[in-house]
Amino acid sequence: MSTYIIIITVVGLAALSMAWVPAILKRTFVSYPMVYMLLGMLVYLLPYELPQPDPIWREDYVVHLTELIVIISLMGSGLKLRRKVSWKNWQVPIRLISITMLLCIGGLALLGWGVLGMAPAAAILLGAVLAPTDPVLAEQVQVGPPHEKEEDDVRFSLTAEAGLNDGMAFPFTWLAVVVGIAAGAEGSWLSDWFWRDLLYRIAAGVAVGWLIGRGLAYLIFQLPQKSKFPKAEDAFLALSATLVSYGITELAHGYGFIAVFITALTLSSYEPDDKYHTEMHDFITQVEQILMVILLLLFGGGLVYGLLNYLTWQGALVGLGFLLVLRPLAGLAGLIGIKMPLHEKMAISFFGIRGIGSFFYLSFALDKIDFVDANQLWSVVGFIVMVSIIIHGFTASKTMGYLDKRRKTKLIPKEDDIIE
Repeated sequence: MSTYIIIITVVGLAALSMAWVPAILKRTFVSYPMVYMLLGMLVYLLPYELPQPDPIWREDYVVHLTELIVIISLMGSGLKLRRKVSWKNWQVPIRLISITMLLCIGGLALLGWGVLGMAPAAAILLGAVLAPTDPVLAEQVQVGPPHEKEEDDVRFSLTAEAGLNDGMAFPFTWLAVVVGIAAGAEGSWLSDWFWRDLLYRIAAGVAVGWLIGRGLAYLIFQLPQKSKFPKAEDAFLALSATLVSYGITELAHGYGFIAVFITALTLSSYEPDDKYHTEMHDFITQVEQILMVILLLLFGGGLVYGLLNYLTWQGALVGLGFLLVLRPLAGLAGLIGIKMPLHEKMAISFFGIRGIGSFFYLSFALDKIDFVDANQLWSVVGFIVMVSIIIHGFTASKTMGYLDKRRKTKLIPKEDDIIE
């Protein structure tokens, strides 16, 4: 039997099922990323000749596949956010990508070095690749499509954090690479990293993203109103905008992840009631879901074929400690002083979902230089992503439902408060 035919059949059936599975699972406490990860494990246990995902993944194709799905997801996340950018509106996600993220990177790097015995560069890389929350696997805790105008604080904060920190983790990934290269060498590598990888690349990402978003907004919404310029009607423009924004920014040596999210935010701020925003969001989300299915099938196959072979009990303990202790405490620390109910702060802090972005950053760094602890890094990161998919998948729908119920109950006046 042709391996190629088996592959396209399996992928086709899995992608086809996405038309119904998310809606069916809304009635349960199970997330669909969990289902497709398990499906990948089952498929690779069947006695067929499937392309075996390398137990320690081949960095070349993982980089490009994860890169593509993350930038597509970032465009979708940006298009559905509706709050105007200001300190008052965005202080929670800004705190999460600064205070919380830095605490997570530093804490996990120390654990990697002190508990797992990793080299300093590898320990920094462990913290960096697990710093970003995931925009791909976090749909259950994110805001809905653009036509759903309500954005509660929890969903908004988690969506905005996932959009912002996928780019903000890049400087620290580069730091790990630079430390690995500069080990034992002399020179101004730290200042080079600070000015180039931290400041310039972030600034370039923001600037190029805003310029492209502003230009597209003018072409799509304003120019047709002023002239006979044709109005854009094809939703695939969202995918085109994603690739253009990412490509131009990378050519300018900026962070393309940041640029794509800023492009989407800038676009969504113009003519917010135009149905074209919803059409673009729906199209880009469908593309994202197809790619996500493929990657989750491969991830499930990787778990079967040895991705966790280099996981020790210390690595598992560090992974559980990061998800259940370090991230929640760092999240709460970042939200000190924010006027928000404690149960909402706890939800924001707990749902630091790890996923596809971590695979991208790890494969990106390992594609640059050889890390001595590469096998252990893959096993620890794979374990954390697997556990995150399971734990957060089981708890997301129930938790968000509970928060929605608390919010609605608070809005309903008591009988004693009703003035007749």
